Amino acid sequence: GSTNPVGEGLFDGVGRGYVRVIENMLAVYYPELKIRVTNSGISGNTSVTLLERYDRDVVELKPDWVSICIGINDVWRQFDCPAMPEKNITPEQYRKNVEEMILRVKDTVKGIFILSPYIIEPNREDPMRKRMDEYTAVSKELAEKYGCIFVDFQKMYEDYCEYRHPCFIAWDRIHPNQIGATLMAREFLKKCDFDFSK
Repeated sequence: GSTNPVGEGLFDGVGRGYVRVIENMLAVYYPELKIRVTNSGISGNTSVTLLERYDRDVVELKPDWVSICIGINDVWRQFDCPAMPEKNITPEQYRKNVEEMILRVKDTVKGIFILSPYIIEPNREDPMRKRMDEYTAVSKELAEKYGCIFVDFQKMYEDYCEYRHPCFIAWDRIHPNQIGATLMAREFLKKCDFDFSK
């Protein structure tokens, strides 16, 4: 439950999204490596709510590598809860929150992955896509500033949408199905020297 989201091990502990597919792929291609994958994500979190539990759910686990994917809900709340300004997180606040997450682990981990927020919408003039691009740009900028590995989910989905409509992946343009999860896992693993030819 959300009281303790640390997800790992058997069954659906690690979730059913891209993290699960990454774990599957690592186990299939690299069975000799004992890689522990923990999913500390909670659906609906913004950068504010993630930061509030970050020490407990990320730092205290003493990970070797940290992967941060946050920002979608920071943008989405501006569109689905426009009358709730307290839920609206500006790009400046988002930058501050993600920077804090990087700073809290950068001296104790081997590396940090910054995964861009995204909307599965190729039309850059769409209001929500336009807004999301501001947050994606911030995540890229912070990754470069701190030498993190940047995974651009937004560009990956834009490229994929040249062939398939967004509803093939997600009816709401946000929550990817298993095809989307597989695309995201592949994009992440491309940044890990993963050998897909094994």
